[in-house]
Amino acid sequence: MAEVIIVDSAETAGRLVSDHIAEHLQITPEFVLGVATGSTPVPVYRALAQRKAREVDFSAAFAFALDEYVGLPEGHPQSYRAVIDREVTQPLGFDPTRVNVPDGRAEGIETAGERYEAALRASGGVNLQLLGIGTTGHIGFNEPGSSFGSLTRVKTLTEQTRADNARFFESLDEVPIHCVTQGLGTILRAHHLVLLAFGRGKAEAVAGAVEGPVTASMPGSAIQLHSHVTVVVDEAAASRLKHADYYRWAQEHKPAWQGL
Repeated sequence: MAEVIIVDSAETAGRLVSDHIAEHLQITPEFVLGVATGSTPVPVYRALAQRKAREVDFSAAFAFALDEYVGLPEGHPQSYRAVIDREVTQPLGFDPTRVNVPDGRAEGIETAGERYEAALRASGGVNLQLLGIGTTGHIGFNEPGSSFGSLTRVKTLTEQTRADNARFFESLDEVPIHCVTQGLGTILRAHHLVLLAFGRGKAEAVAGAVEGPVTASMPGSAIQLHSHVTVVVDEAAASRLKHADYYRWAQEHKPAWQGL
């Protein structure tokens, strides 16, 4: 069972997770952080940026993004490379040469997955992978039906996912249909998974991922197969959890030495 931490706000979640990352970064300067896009992980990035001037130094660390759209023009503001640059690389002080994003260019797309897998393996593996979860239950861009053994590859986005992401574009028509995404098998290789979710709109997906059956129909349920998973949610996102009272009890009585 994943450890579930229920907090009062996304900002509290951001501080909690940033504390954990900062602690490990001090021990391992070449920490490998798996970064996600979208609004969910932003509180973590903001909390880390506030720490930057004091005790957080990402200059020797590495970052690997979960996914990238296929076919957006180079420099497009909604490409995930551009988003990671704005929200992670620059504010946290990463060396840009140590920040990796899948190659979504049409030329060479046939081997984009294999090349990204090679880079991940050469890094020694992701120490902590940040995850959000979509309303379809997807993590990364692994839509329902994705294999739990899948590796980085090109995937077709569902219309629901495209509609969810249309708020970042001028119109739905501009949202790409394809992406390159780490597979569920790739994600499960990370040493520690931290899944964040906020708002009632994510409640059903969170409940399915944490407490439902392990099924390809709910890609997020793959986290149940991992030995070290932390799920950090606000009250609204936790509203469908059957065992929420137990999660609160466990958190209140957690030994201090266990950490996140």
